[in-house]
Amino acid sequence: MSWLSNVRNALSLVVTKKETPDNLWHKCKGCGQMVFTKELADNLHVCPHCRHHERIGPAERFAHVFDPGTAQTLAAPRVAEDPLKFRDTKRYPDRLKAARAATGEQDALVNARGLIEGQRAVVGVQDFAFMGGSMGQAVGEAFIAGVEAAIADHAPYIIFTAAGGARMQEGILSLMQMPRATVAIQMLHDAGLPYIVVLTDPTTGGVTASYAMLGDVQIAEPGALIGFAGQRVIEQTIREKLPEGFQRAEYLLEHGMIDMVVPRHDLRATLARLIGYLGTREAA
Repeated sequence: MSWLSNVRNALSLVVTKKETPDNLWHKCKGCGQMVFTKELADNLHVCPHCRHHERIGPAERFAHVFDPGTAQTLAAPRVAEDPLKFRDTKRYPDRLKAARAATGEQDALVNARGLIEGQRAVVGVQDFAFMGGSMGQAVGEAFIAGVEAAIADHAPYIIFTAAGGARMQEGILSLMQMPRATVAIQMLHDAGLPYIVVLTDPTTGGVTASYAMLGDVQIAEPGALIGFAGQRVIEQTIREKLPEGFQRAEYLLEHGMIDMVVPRHDLRATLARLIGYLGTREAA
């Protein structure tokens, strides 16, 4: 052993390496700059450099939207798991188990009731981290449960969408949730209650084709990807190059597909104002 190795070993006994948390920094997906994780969280997970809106889950969303201390999470409805005994590279139950362990949620849609600037509301949040926010039987049942809770509370139902579409592991059963959600929205309207949609990044596929585009008011977060089929698929189908920013929130606003694009910092106040404007109507 060389003299240098002896010195190095001796120093390692005296000087211990300071542990640094792995999650101290976050690399912005918009501009690529490194941001302190705490700074990002304090800024509602919006990049302070480029204003890119990071994807967030139900817990963070409820904390941003509801008045402090008023949110009450609703129990997730139980549904039959793996009805088709589906298996690709993994068994479907194994994928569900992994998603539940990673997110702490039962499935991709979570509901809560609470107050938004003193006004009652039921809010549903789709979690893209749970199997891409995909719509299966559990999401369909949770959506209907959220609507029923809103009717019971005589309050609006607000949904934050984030999904890659229908869940392929449930086949036709996942597609059946599209008309079921549509019927639930009609139930809400029959009760004279508003239905407000907040489109977040990304909202695509069967979710866009159903309840994501049926709101009395359609809001989107800045830069959110919103569409049905992917841009590459559309270009191959029509054999044309799509315009810059196609399927982004700002493009859809310009072309009349949505009503407004609202930054996350202004969202709570905007929702409170809409609840006040729309109010509740007497059922016909």
